[in-house]
Parts: sequence; C-alpha cells; structure tokens
Amino acid sequence: MKYNSLKDKKIVVICGWISREREVSLRSGKKIYDALLKKGYNVTLVDPKIEGWGPVLSGDMVFIALHGKPGEDGTVQGLLETFDIPYTGSGVMASSLAMNKVMSKKIFIASEIPTPRYIGLEDFKSIDEFISSALESIGLPLVVKPVSEGSSIGVSIVRDRKDLDDIVTDTVDKFGDVFIEEYIEGREITVGVLDIDGRLTALPILELIPKNEFYDYTAKYTSGMTEFIIPARIKEEKYKLAQEFALKAHKALGCTGFSRVDLVTDRDDNPYVLEVNTIPGMTDLSDLPAMAKAYGIEYEDLVEIMLYSALKDKK
Repeated sequence: MKYNSLKDKKIVVICGWISREREVSLRSGKKIYDALLKKGYNVTLVDPKIEGWGPVLSGDMVFIALHGKPGEDGTVQGLLETFDIPYTGSGVMASSLAMNKVMSKKIFIASEIPTPRYIGLEDFKSIDEFISSALESIGLPLVVKPVSEGSSIGVSIVRDRKDLDDIVTDTVDKFGDVFIEEYIEGREITVGVLDIDGRLTALPILELIPKNEFYDYTAKYTSGMTEFIIPARIKEEKYKLAQEFALKAHKALGCTGFSRVDLVTDRDDNPYVLEVNTIPGMTDLSDLPAMAKAYGIEYEDLVEIMLYSALKDKK
C-alpha cells in the first residue's frame, strides 16, 4: 500500500478522556500525533475531556488512542460510525468482545484456543458461592480479575485463602463484575498482530520480566520496572504455536488492523491466551512498538500502518 492517499485528510488523534488509563492514553496520543506530524499528515491532537467531541467529529478520520473503557470497548467506535467517520483499529463488536474478558474466553474455548480455566461471578447467586466454587474447581493460587478493564487494572494473584474473600469483595466493589482465573506459573509473553499490506502477521514474541509479582499497571508504565526480551525464550515449536494462537484469537474476535495478544506459558512452554487488546499502548515503554521494531518496523512507520487500518471494513 502506498502511504500517501491520506495526506490531504484532516486526521484527529483522540486520547485521554475519562478512563482509568487516561494518563497512559495521553502519552500514547502525543507519541502518535508526533509520528504523524513527522510523516507529513494534517493531524490534530484532541482530548475530549478538555475540548469536547466537536473537534473530533469535524475531522475526516480518527486515530483512536484511548485505552480501556469507554474508549476501547466499542462505545467511541459506535459514535464514530454514527457520524460515518473512519477510525483506526477494530469495529464495535470486536472492541466490545475483546474488552469483556469472559466473553473473549468463551470465544477462545469455542475456537479451540487454549486459555486458563475460569469461573465468572455472573453465574452465582452470591460472592460466597462464587468463592467456594473457585476454590473447589480451580484451587489456589488463582487470579481475581475485573471482567472489563485494561492494563492489568484491578488484577490480583491470590495465594492465601485468608486473603481471598477481602480481595474478591474489594474488586467487586470497585469494578462490578469479576471473574476468577486459573494461575499458570510460567513466562508472561505478548504477541503483536499487525495487518501489513493485507497480510495478517504475528510479530516477534516479547517476553516480559517484571520486577513486581506480575506485569501490572506499574510494571507496564514505569521505566525500569520490566525487562523486555525479544524473542521470548521458549521452545521453537511452542513459539510458533503462541504466534498461531495469537493470530487465531485476533481473528476469532473479529479484530481489524492490529492488536496485542497477551499470553502465559506453563513450565513446558505451552501457551495460553489471556486476552486481546484492540488499542495497545503506544508509549516509549509499550510492547507493540518494541515488537514492531524487532520485526524491522520503526515507530513512525508502525503508526502509519495503523492509520491505514481506518480504511478497512469493520466487523
């Protein structure tokens, strides 16, 4: 694809707004804006919380750099479709499904994509019944997660029975719907998926070694808190399998253009898909730019590839 057909369009990069990931979104948006400016595009940077939606809806095309709800879950995508404004990344349905980790897992299971065992609070009449079932069917250690948040916000690894009740109750109070997932001891890895000239490509796998217990919000966005290893140190056949599962998960949810698929491997390097992120972080410390660079794509070129996903049909 020749990357010049959008140079005469008014492109709006939206970031910030009202999610729990506002600060990271602002950083992503500024980096994306600078990259498009450097490439010669007619681009403006808008934070709808400050400037409202007027400047967004007056653009010809929108580059969405909103992380988490309500920018990554289909809400903004639906608004832009109402006004017939092309936008980057996945459509309404795929965005909504990917943000809801329980719905994602149901689709993964139906698509024969390995994912850690789980149970959802929605299937039980009380929190006590939910916890008892989790202990019986999954056992300790386990992971407590909000159903619809990004950047590992609200995620807790629970190893001690005495902590479980308080952690589950606190997570429900803060986030509403939650689920409990099997804890798999192993490597944390992530796979970038990028549509390059019409070919869906799995980028080199990034292995994450956080200084915290796991790759949480602090480890993701604080310099020096996580070591990146590319390519991930897993067996060759398992490496290829992880890339295959990442592509399969991206397709199963109906994603468009790009995504970042988070996985965990067990002690035998068997990969399990945790979730798909439809608007990955694009800061200096983010995973997708690091994987793209390992593939041979510099940051500005990655942003340009992502921009042209706005021209693709959404599911």
